[in-house]
Amino acid sequence: MIKIYKCIAIVLSLVFVCSGILAQEVPQAGDRRIAKILVQMIVKHDVPALAGVIVTSDGKTISAVAGYRKKGETVGVTLQDKWHLGSDTKSMTAMLIGMLVDADKLKWETTLEEVFPQRSRKWHAQVKKITMLQLLSHRAGLKANLSYGLYPGTDVKAIRELTMKCELSVKPDTKPGSTYLYSNWGYIIAGGVIEKITGKSWNNVIQAKLFKPLGMSSAGFGGLGTLGQIDQPWPHGENGKPIGSNGPLVDNPPVLGPAGRVHCTMEDWAKFIADQLRGVNGQKALIKQATYQNLHTPPFEGNYAMGWKSLDRPWGGGGKVLTHSGSNTMNYCTVWIVPKRDFAVLIACNQGGAAAAKACDDVAGGLIRMYDARNK
Repeated sequence: MIKIYKCIAIVLSLVFVCSGILAQEVPQAGDRRIAKILVQMIVKHDVPALAGVIVTSDGKTISAVAGYRKKGETVGVTLQDKWHLGSDTKSMTAMLIGMLVDADKLKWETTLEEVFPQRSRKWHAQVKKITMLQLLSHRAGLKANLSYGLYPGTDVKAIRELTMKCELSVKPDTKPGSTYLYSNWGYIIAGGVIEKITGKSWNNVIQAKLFKPLGMSSAGFGGLGTLGQIDQPWPHGENGKPIGSNGPLVDNPPVLGPAGRVHCTMEDWAKFIADQLRGVNGQKALIKQATYQNLHTPPFEGNYAMGWKSLDRPWGGGGKVLTHSGSNTMNYCTVWIVPKRDFAVLIACNQGGAAAAKACDDVAGGLIRMYDARNK
């Protein structure tokens, strides 16, 4: 038996060496229990770095980071580093629409024609009748993406207006309300709705209505770090290799902001998630409890709500759990919210692709088990 254990230990050590990572060498910071889980998954999946947080509705967090900002370099990630949220931005855009509903400036059934009465005259008849509910739940029948190279520039508000002018005259891929089709383009339009109603850019609205009230001072848009400097987590491709450059421009095109360009520290992202927990459980939060419930509940068949997937899990405490993942192909993150048990786990990685997704999922499982053990 002792020989068997020794053989297992030798095999594991060889796996760690072959992966190019030794667990004891991986830099880490924060809670030791979470850091241990992160290091295990960095070694297992050969990703550069991971961050993990457990948060409750009172905003208290347990967090850690581990790994390297850039593979091949010696600079470790820190608790102050920012992480790219990708499509986890969508729940934030949906929140802004919810705020407009609370303010009686929109209804869930408001159509694009009602928001844009002049501009929509040349749009396809089916497009005109797309509702906010359909738009945010990927039931508008719109294609996943545009040919973003046709819409260059930095004036994102003007670009969003141009995309709608040029793209909405054609028939949707499916009849609005009939089929689930995940659409970044739909959330670009949602950003345009916010801009039309408020008269301000989506960037300014989300900063004023979401980031500032929640104290998310690190939140911003685009790629991370100073060009050429390893001062933030560096983006890595699916193959695990560092992207050739970094910085604000290494990201999705600016027009995609409402669908996936927010970045922030894990602590600041946790502030947004804590507000979701407070809101759905009837505590003081940014919008009405009924509005959170609408955002979290699939309005059609399937499990997609508005910026969230609503699922059944055995550890959900008898209620639905919420989840979403995000990636700009060079970073990956995921979040699980357990409203009935008043906690959530958040994980991020500075690499895109399947290995990063699996690493984040495995960390999520480890954090949920850790929370279970602490609260038996």
